[in-house]
Amino acid sequence: MKTFHIHLVSDSTGETVDHVSRASLVQFSDIEAIEHVWTLVRSPEQLEKVIKSIEKNPGFVLYTFVNQQHSDLLEEGCRRLQVPCVSVLDPIIAALGTYLNAKTRARPGGQHVMDAEYFSRIEAMQYALAHDDGQSTWDLEEADVILLGVSRTSKTPTSIYLANRGIKTANIPIVPGCPIPDELFKVNSPLVVGLTKDPKRLVEIRRQRLKLLDQDENTDYVDIEMVSKEISDARRLYTKHNWIVINVSRKSIEETAATIIQHYQEFREFNS
Repeated sequence: MKTFHIHLVSDSTGETVDHVSRASLVQFSDIEAIEHVWTLVRSPEQLEKVIKSIEKNPGFVLYTFVNQQHSDLLEEGCRRLQVPCVSVLDPIIAALGTYLNAKTRARPGGQHVMDAEYFSRIEAMQYALAHDDGQSTWDLEEADVILLGVSRTSKTPTSIYLANRGIKTANIPIVPGCPIPDELFKVNSPLVVGLTKDPKRLVEIRRQRLKLLDQDENTDYVDIEMVSKEISDARRLYTKHNWIVINVSRKSIEETAATIIQHYQEFREFNS
C-alpha cells in the first residue's frame, strides 16, 4: 500500500474539493491518502498556515478559491515547494464562461446558496424520512420515485441519496405474509422501481446484520430457499405491474441511484 499526503484547500466548506478528491482516488488501487483538510481559508494569514503545513508534509494539493489573489499565493507557494497544485473549478468555470460568453461572480461557497434548488432538496429529504420503510403511504402520489424491495436491498440509503438530489422518494418493504399497501397500486405520477439482489449475496448480508444485532441465525430470514422465494415473488410482482427492475447485487448506492435518475428523467420526458 502506497501512502501520500493530499491537501484539500477551500474558501468554503470544502465539500466540492472533497467529492472530487474521493471520486478521483477511488480510481487507484493500493493507494492510501493522508488527508489534510483546510476549509474557510479566506485571508493571506490563513494561506500562510496552509503553505507551512504543505512544506511540512509535501504532497498533492487540490483547491477551490474564487479569489484570484489567494489562488496566486497558493500556486506560488506550491511552486516554491515543488509540489503539484490543481484548481478543481477554474478550468470548468473558464470553459463555461467562454461557451456562454459571460463573466463569473466571485462568491465563496456560491454552489451552496440557499436557492430554490436547496429548499427542494430539503423538502425531498423530509419526504424520504417521513416515507421510509412503508410509512405514510396515504400521500404516495406526491412522490417522484417509489422504491420496493425485500429486506436489505438498500432501499433506505438509496432513498436518502436520491433525496439529496432533490428527488422525493418513498420506499416500501416487501415482507413475506404482509400485504403491499393498496395506495401503491393507485398512484399515477411516481416512477415505481423494484430492487432485487442475488439470493446468496442477500443471505450473507442478512447474516451479518443478525450477528451485528446478536440475534438467532436459525430463521427463515437467512434460509437460502426462503430468501430465493422472496426474491422470485418480488420479481413476479414487479413484472405483473410493469415496474422498472434494478439488480443491486453488484451496484454501489451511487450507481443504483444514477440508474434510477436516468429512468426517472426518461419517465418524466415520456409523461410530459
